This record gives sequence, structure tokens and C-alpha cells, in this order.
Amino acid sequence: MSLTEQRISELETKVAFQEETIDSLNQTVVELNQRLDLMQRQVKQLADKMMATGPSQIATQAEETPPPHY
Repeated sequence: MSLTEQRISELETKVAFQEETIDSLNQTVVELNQRLDLMQRQVKQLADKMMATGPSQIATQAEETPPPHY
């Protein structure tokens, strides 16, 4: 095998490895995107439920009476 053939073979091996890595990373991105979509839907559902419960019964900082030491 000549030097040129050896270098071509090494390059082909590297390209094949890179293609495999890219495919693996792409699959990971797809899975993470699906998880993100699910979490966004869940957060929206929680926010909708919180809004449906009505106003909070907890007094705001401005509504609170000052502590006795004031």
C-alpha cells in the first residue's frame, strides 16, 4: 500500500467516525428537543392551573402590617 493510499484510507476512517458521531449527536438533539417540548407543555399546564385558582390569598409586601419594632 502506497503512502497516498494509506492516507486516503485514514481519511476515510476519520470521515466514517465523524459521520457516526454526527448521527449520534443529532439523535441526542432530537431527544432533547422532544423533552424540552414536553416540559414546556407541562409548565404551561401548571401556569394555566395556577391562573385558574384565582388571586393569591397571601398579602403582598405593601399590604403587610409592619412588625411591632417599627
